[in-house]
Amino acid sequence: MFEKTPKNPTDNLGKTNRIVEGTLIKGDITSAADFRLDGELIGNFTSSGKIVIGPAGSITGDIKCKNADIEGRFNGRIEVEELLSVKAKAQINGEVFVGKLAVEPGAEFTATCSMKNPSKPVVAINERQQAG
Repeated sequence: MFEKTPKNPTDNLGKTNRIVEGTLIKGDITSAADFRLDGELIGNFTSSGKIVIGPAGSITGDIKCKNADIEGRFNGRIEVEELLSVKAKAQINGEVFVGKLAVEPGAEFTATCSMKNPSKPVVAINERQQAG
């Protein structure tokens, strides 16, 4: 009578979790859907989607996600599969591992940054000169 059909993982597409300003979470968060944080997280965050840290938001801990937009504060280690977008009012301290990086003027970016290998092989300048 009240049978529930199992949810498909794609059901979370287009949905966003939200933590509002004035909320403090101590612990780890794991989310399959996109996530917006305007509060404070002391702990780790993992998502197969996108995280947005709003202007009042802050995270102290590690982040692992597909995409990220940071407008607030982040302190820790962040690993972004695709694009990390750092907005003008952002403050980032720690280690950054990204596929692509966009930093707006005015952002505080005090971090070591490593970009992942591109999907297409890059030919070194010396190899091109020797081949041509």
